[in-house]
Amino acid sequence: MKKITGISLALLLGISIGGYAQKKFSPKQIEALKAEAAEIVQANHKQSQVMVDKVFSFAELGFQEIESSKYLTGVLEENGFTIEKGISGIPTAWWAVWSNGEGPVIALGSDVDDIPKASQYPGVAYHKPIVEGAPGHGEGHNSGIPLNITAALAVKQIMERENIGGTLILWPGIAEELVAAKAWYTRDGLFDGVDLCIFTHVANNLAVSWGQASGTGLISVEYTFSGDAAHAAGAPWRGKSAADAVELMNIGWNYKREHLHPLKRSHSVITDGGDQPNVVPSKASIWYYFRDVKYDGIMEMYQQATNIAKGAALMTDTEMTYKILGTAWPRHFNKVIAETMFDNIQKVGLPEWDENDQTLAKAVQKEMGSEERGLATELSELGKPVEELRSGGSDDIGDVSWVVPTVTLRFPSNIPGLPGHHWSNAIAMATPIAHKGVTAGAKVEAMTILDFLLQPELVDQAWDYFNNVQTKEEQYKPMITQDDAPPIYLNSEIMKKFRPELEKFYYDETKYDTYLEQLGVTYPTIKKD
Repeated sequence: MKKITGISLALLLGISIGGYAQKKFSPKQIEALKAEAAEIVQANHKQSQVMVDKVFSFAELGFQEIESSKYLTGVLEENGFTIEKGISGIPTAWWAVWSNGEGPVIALGSDVDDIPKASQYPGVAYHKPIVEGAPGHGEGHNSGIPLNITAALAVKQIMERENIGGTLILWPGIAEELVAAKAWYTRDGLFDGVDLCIFTHVANNLAVSWGQASGTGLISVEYTFSGDAAHAAGAPWRGKSAADAVELMNIGWNYKREHLHPLKRSHSVITDGGDQPNVVPSKASIWYYFRDVKYDGIMEMYQQATNIAKGAALMTDTEMTYKILGTAWPRHFNKVIAETMFDNIQKVGLPEWDENDQTLAKAVQKEMGSEERGLATELSELGKPVEELRSGGSDDIGDVSWVVPTVTLRFPSNIPGLPGHHWSNAIAMATPIAHKGVTAGAKVEAMTILDFLLQPELVDQAWDYFNNVQTKEEQYKPMITQDDAPPIYLNSEIMKKFRPELEKFYYDETKYDTYLEQLGVTYPTIKKD
């Protein structure tokens, strides 16, 4: 078992750096306590619903999760957690700790940011923005931390009564859509004293997997070119166009795409193309994501793109600089934690969806041109390591998974068959579908936490897999250095523009039972034929 190695963490918790002396519980007693934890979670369903709806209403983009973090840390402080704010130099990031003495240290994480231009009325099965052009929870990140809080409070109640030693830590995945926080957490050693991490992410089934996951890791890089301004009509020969350099780099990289392996992916946006046509742009920038299924492949693409950027600067007689805005290692999840969690998934099962839930799901699927199969009614199998690596999305939980045994619990709070990162994915996220999925996920998480608290040998086994299988031949190497600062300025102008309008729609749980009620939405609202 990995012992507490972070001296500051040990001092904070007031515990010794030695072996765990946990009270022994029989298998029958453990199952009884797990069943009780599930009952507590169910009894707290209303609190979960309020948290889910509240964060949905804030609709905050990455690095600007001000109201979301303030609200969630307030709930934790009210329940006895000690909060450290502004971790890793990120104002909206925090680290919440509660300890009942010596025992396993278990971290619970989930994301909190949302998607640009995904504003959407929940429960309405067609496009209807709450605020036109504003961000919205088109990924469903409003649900994960409420799930973790619900599970942690249920376990905390049992730990206090039964005098079970251990420590619970909750933390947010800030700016996950920019993959721009967790690498800084790992760089700064936040997980050095942690025994295992359970991460949660919204999905459309109740599931967990182990081994290398499908999808990619990535590095996020912005290249900036500096030239000389000039009158674009009067004296263009005196200018050195940074915008030309951006275009030339993009052309060069697009030619390179032809020779990339199919498992590699990259995409870009021009973040600064100049100010106006009659001025030769003296500054211009382009922002890339470079993705691959392996760390070495990511870094190879990064070097190739940087060489192309240098060439573009030479061709335009401009200067080039670049900075890393985020990174994500390919994900590898722990076999022991996943197998333990899957046993609990089978015990909890999927929520009981009612006719309204299924009607909304099928109407949204029809609207989006997907198969009208409704919500999942059968559990997924335990996810095994992919037999053939597949390209796809990234998540910076990958960085965490390479420094501490980790799994991601996927919980059924969204609708199958949707495009993702889209307003349609926001439709379910403040409805009974999301609320029921969070409660089901919180039951699984609470039961799994108790398994590891009450059977410390499982922690030993998780570390055995981590040390002797996962990291036997490949070791974690951060893509960022101590000199790389998190890009906390991102999205500030967008939120400055939309926050005053969004504030008018913040959920007031003291006046309304649900956010649907506050918005005047009849559940479900679907198009009439």
